[in-house]
Amino acid sequence: MKRIFATVLLGLLAIASKPHHVAAQDVAAPKAPKVVQPKANAAKKTVAPQIAPTEANVAYGEHARQVLDFWQAKSDKPTPVLFFIHGGGWMGGDKEKVGSLNAYLEAGISVVSINYRYVSQAYDAGIMPPVKAPLHDAARALQFVRSKAQQWNLDKTRIAASGGSAGACSSLWLAFHDDLADRDSDDPIARESTRLLCAAVNGAQTTLDPKQMKEWTPNSRYGSHAFGIFKDGEKKYTQDFEAFLAKRDEITQWIAEYSPYALVTPDDSPVYLAFSAPPAIGQEQKDPTHSANFGVKLQERMNEVGVACELVYPGAPNVQHASIADYIIAKLTAKD
Repeated sequence: MKRIFATVLLGLLAIASKPHHVAAQDVAAPKAPKVVQPKANAAKKTVAPQIAPTEANVAYGEHARQVLDFWQAKSDKPTPVLFFIHGGGWMGGDKEKVGSLNAYLEAGISVVSINYRYVSQAYDAGIMPPVKAPLHDAARALQFVRSKAQQWNLDKTRIAASGGSAGACSSLWLAFHDDLADRDSDDPIARESTRLLCAAVNGAQTTLDPKQMKEWTPNSRYGSHAFGIFKDGEKKYTQDFEAFLAKRDEITQWIAEYSPYALVTPDDSPVYLAFSAPPAIGQEQKDPTHSANFGVKLQERMNEVGVACELVYPGAPNVQHASIADYIIAKLTAKD
């Protein structure tokens, strides 16, 4: 009996020691989405150019941040240009992140992506308001690109600006501002125009007026840094919206000069505004800095003066172009 019992016991131990394939599958199955999902998300967020620029880090000014990258589209005739301005609150970011690059090049559109001085660097240099630096850098870079038209085979009359967040605000500022060309300048670059054929942007701050922001979106918190109003002084450059609102009447001249909404006139370029969530005017927003409320109010203003403005968000009416790239390609390649 002891021998039989020992034999049975050994058999049971042997069975228990074998891999339990069903259990292994049960454990592995729920892990699959945890591995795949992050990779999928990472792929969606990757917007860096897939090909090297034709010319990289071309200086358009003396500051280390005043450089641009250029991708030349293959063409026997002068090409239109996408002029891209990166986001980052005018406090960070870099020119390397250009979305839909290949689509533009395949459509015969050359691409320029610029760096510019940050607000913090302007503040340290004593430039007031600090937002003047990134905005005027964008204008100078645009003039520089036009000065390269013959060398780079570009069509000066077909340039569209694009960007996200602060880059979007800069693009709209260019689209609405009077031409900054100085025709009498000894500098040939300064004689070039800063006007655009159109602008197509994502998550734009369409106003830098804190009173308008508060009325449109009660929990607004963006913009004080543009005018050098910081909660923590020189160390952290933390925005202080309440101080911004309190000082609003003291900086109305700056708002009139640097807020896109304030600059809209009937002779301006058409624009395309994309936002990731629907608007709700007068209500708090999950992301007030990139709220579609900005888009609704700018579209209303542009409609008043008769300038085309296509507003896109989930569920938006009258959408004619599915994406920023679709809009820009259509505008820049349209036959006269």
